[in-house]
Amino acid sequence: MKIYTRTGDAGQTGVIGGRVDKDDDRVEAYGTVDELNCFVGQAMGFLDETKFADLLADLLEIQHELFDCGSDLALLKQELRPYKVTAEMVDRLETWIDKYDAETPDIQRFILPGGSQASSALHVCRTVCRRAERRVVTLARTQEINEQVRRYLNRLSDLFFTIARLANTRYGVNDVEYARSAKVFRRK
Repeated sequence: MKIYTRTGDAGQTGVIGGRVDKDDDRVEAYGTVDELNCFVGQAMGFLDETKFADLLADLLEIQHELFDCGSDLALLKQELRPYKVTAEMVDRLETWIDKYDAETPDIQRFILPGGSQASSALHVCRTVCRRAERRVVTLARTQEINEQVRRYLNRLSDLFFTIARLANTRYGVNDVEYARSAKVFRRK
């Protein structure tokens, strides 16, 4: 099989159920999810396999689920096949957030991206995830989507924030607090 097909040379690409322009909102949405998946893989490379075996397994599952998100976003009409992303997947992200947040110190001020290399990479995942969510919001204004994808990405960005802090905690590095921030968060 050849990697190149030449079918996109005129500025269109195939989606499930037809062809659209390469800058279509649908392509922007699933393309940003694909970009996020790449950053997740990169962030995984900064995590020690011993200290983060649990998190690495969860991140691998997230990579598969990001493919599911992309697949659902590439679907022009739900009648073509059932959606892959479910409410249960969103609920599981909340469970992971609670589990990993319990390991981190109380947060009082806004946190700057930084500390350890792993934490910085996970903060990049958080911001790319937020951009993917914005692209999905834009898409949903005019086209049919799986609403669970939007919920999943919203919750996933919260998870990335939490595990960025977890990375610093497990590596023994302090979060970088925003120096000009008042104490804006209440204790747990």
